[in-house]
Amino acid sequence: MARPIWTGVISFGLVSVPVALYSATREHEVSFHQFEKGTSDRIRYHRVNERTGKEVDYDDIVKGADVGGGKYVMLDPEELDAIAPGRSRALDIHTFVDLDEIDPVHYQKSYYLAPGSDETAKTYALLREAMATANKAAIGTLVMRNKQYLTTIRPKDDLLVLETMYFADEVRDPHEQIDKLPGKAKPKPQELKMATQLIESMSGPWKPTDYRDTYTDQVKKLIGAKKKGAKVTLAEEAPEATEVTDLMEVLRRSVESAKKGRKSTPGKKKTTAKKKTTAKKAA
Repeated sequence: MARPIWTGVISFGLVSVPVALYSATREHEVSFHQFEKGTSDRIRYHRVNERTGKEVDYDDIVKGADVGGGKYVMLDPEELDAIAPGRSRALDIHTFVDLDEIDPVHYQKSYYLAPGSDETAKTYALLREAMATANKAAIGTLVMRNKQYLTTIRPKDDLLVLETMYFADEVRDPHEQIDKLPGKAKPKPQELKMATQLIESMSGPWKPTDYRDTYTDQVKKLIGAKKKGAKVTLAEEAPEATEVTDLMEVLRRSVESAKKGRKSTPGKKKTTAKKKTTAKKAA
């Protein structure tokens, strides 16, 4: 069984619920080492004292805040933990909101919240059921690994799920980041009708298991092929943008294709979209 990455107490009103935090997701991308090009020489990174040139053990490293004039204030992990709300063990709920009110751009990473012990399971279940009945999510804050997080807690089946979130000032304004926004341009009624029909014809239930990281699969195949000295076939370029003058005709053909059951599925693309890199044995 996995070990919790954080343990603490959820507090709402005068009620405190001990909990343990577990990572809810994992990534499965291929792990690569780094080498100098044209050689088999590994590139390695070391924590080196720039004055002595000697490597420094991780436990001997502290954080330093630049206060100007080439001076730094040194802080060790214990000092940072000591000033954290609840000594880094409190998850304070500030308010309850409708989940649909939260813009997904604020979400970072998902975690499972479990009862802190068998004795506290009843209080945990009470909070979970009350939130599910009210159809609410809890907004709170916690300090973990010397960083404060805004969090959302929501009920899911027999568990509570916590999402770490970005604070408002960490979310960039798109108008400040993007030079070309579509503005107030409106499509023609017939174009909008056809596009809506296309969306409806391609709609279906959300089934996470229908989707797979096919790119990682192809990378593994590529590695296996190169290991055997196989020839690599490059991917095709992405399709050109649809011309505005052809938009209605392209929409019409897309709707007809979708209605005939030839809509795209993960890993079985039938469009001219960018294909994944493949590898074939040399003749």
